[in-house]
Amino acid sequence: MAFNAADSYDRFMGRFSRPLAQVFADRTGVRAGQRALDVGCGPGALTEVLIERLGLDHVEAVDPSPPFVAAIAERFPGLSVREGTAEHLPHADDSFDLSLAQLVVHFMADPVAGLRQMARVTRPGGTVAAAVWDLTPGARGPVSPFQTAVAEVDPSWVVSQARPGGARGELGELFRSAGLRQVEESVLTAEVPIASFEDWWEPFLLGIGPAGDYVAGLDERARHELRERTRRLLPDGAFTMPVDAWCAVATV
Repeated sequence: MAFNAADSYDRFMGRFSRPLAQVFADRTGVRAGQRALDVGCGPGALTEVLIERLGLDHVEAVDPSPPFVAAIAERFPGLSVREGTAEHLPHADDSFDLSLAQLVVHFMADPVAGLRQMARVTRPGGTVAAAVWDLTPGARGPVSPFQTAVAEVDPSWVVSQARPGGARGELGELFRSAGLRQVEESVLTAEVPIASFEDWWEPFLLGIGPAGDYVAGLDERARHELRERTRRLLPDGAFTMPVDAWCAVATV
């Protein structure tokens, strides 16, 4: 999977992750005076919200992708951002009031280990929280229409896209397996304006993530057929797309 092109990733998923970040920060109670860590920061959708609410000196970020680390360092000069994985966070114990992971648990090599690390770097009484897209069939996710269209001809691929935390109750169970207690689960909904079908479809051609890989592997005819099947699932003209994410919040 290609997740190392910061600009392309931002075009593909940023339009969804930026509004989600506002809702996620509200849900986790981000407030002035706290210190926060953005785990798996990517190009900085959640990081930006944390900086707006807490100030640059109260936010740190970490990501395993060197291009993402370079991009976010350029975007927010002076931000403390490091290269590292959730499973091996390069931070001291009890360093933060909040450790947050948006759209990351899906792709952790070991989600339970990653959540344990997030708890380790969070002070007692602090908050560990994560949000992941709802990936259940028929869900309201950013790529749900795409998956519905693919399922008409290649259902095995859609089945293969199941990821940790993507179904109801799974994220909370991962938290509890990591030793976290007082876990509160909820659904977050973000409203995303889409200018047109073409505006929604074009980023799928950038080769980003599993959907981009899938499109890139099709010949021209199959790509066109998939595009037209997907078009039938979405409105004509401009529309607003509600997208849902599972959220789990725990107190350390």
